[in-house]
Amino acid sequence: MLRIQAEKLSGLYSIYPKVFGDERGYFFETYQTENYAQICENLTFVQDNISMSAKGTLRGLHFQAPPFAQGKLIQVLQGAVLDVAVDIRRSSPTYGQHFKMVLSAENATQLYIPPGFAHGFLALEDHTLFSYKCTAAYHQASEGCLHYNDPGLQIDWELSDSPLLSPKDALGEAFSTFQTPFE
Repeated sequence: MLRIQAEKLSGLYSIYPKVFGDERGYFFETYQTENYAQICENLTFVQDNISMSAKGTLRGLHFQAPPFAQGKLIQVLQGAVLDVAVDIRRSSPTYGQHFKMVLSAENATQLYIPPGFAHGFLALEDHTLFSYKCTAAYHQASEGCLHYNDPGLQIDWELSDSPLLSPKDALGEAFSTFQTPFE
């Protein structure tokens, strides 16, 4: 059985699947509708994505605006990441606050990030495979990005060097001028 833990930012859950291992390797369920209904009764995923990243790659902080907002169930299949979710729901008591944790193939931990959060991660190992299920399909015109190291967010990415960024992520919006589309 898996363990689901509500985190300090409302709607955010860390998930610890039961891993069955022996000398041959291991097995665990990555998703089963009834078990995940504890998070949200009508949790429906419509798209699965996988990205591969080199060590030092930082992706994010991404979100999609309503009505195309996405909830994400994320996990690492190979390697490890420092994962970060930022609450961007205007009426939330934790607006602008973030949650971070290490997700890895070794710890098998998952994270559910509901709509209304910006999300990003830093690859801690080469060839990191990052998997995520989404509650809405990708919609390019609704895509947004906050700058990963905006001082207003106070995220310690624990970087020793400059991260590898896409051009889009390098131009992420400043949190101080950000007008959230989420109530």
